[in-house]
Amino acid sequence: VQLQASGGGLVQAGGSLRLSCAASERTFAYYAMGWFRQAPGKEREFVASITYSGGGTYYGDSVKGRFTISRDNAKDTGYLQMTSLKSEDTAVYYCAVPRLPSTTAQQMGVKPFPASSWGQGTLFTVSS
Repeated sequence: VQLQASGGGLVQAGGSLRLSCAASERTFAYYAMGWFRQAPGKEREFVASITYSGGGTYYGDSVKGRFTISRDNAKDTGYLQMTSLKSEDTAVYYCAVPRLPSTTAQQMGVKPFPASSWGQGTLFTVSS
């Protein structure tokens, strides 16, 4: 599955932004998907994941209560709605789909992160 993330940019602290992740194949609907981020000089961090059906979601501690992951399988697209943004949210954000359909959304957030197809990443910066 090829993934194309979009929606990055510059946003003020306290603001909101939505990222999108478009998949190239209809098989997207059979896989969990997740969002990760990587800030300069830091390791890749789990942000959120969602089950193939959208019925279950998981979040990293740093974004709980502020970010919401969702998906529209009819459009082969996943989303990450971000609110109450902080400067520490500045990073390149990647969407990912695991290589194996048996990989669960919960497993996506556990290191070492499962082998996945990654989008090219989209950068957004939160200005204080």
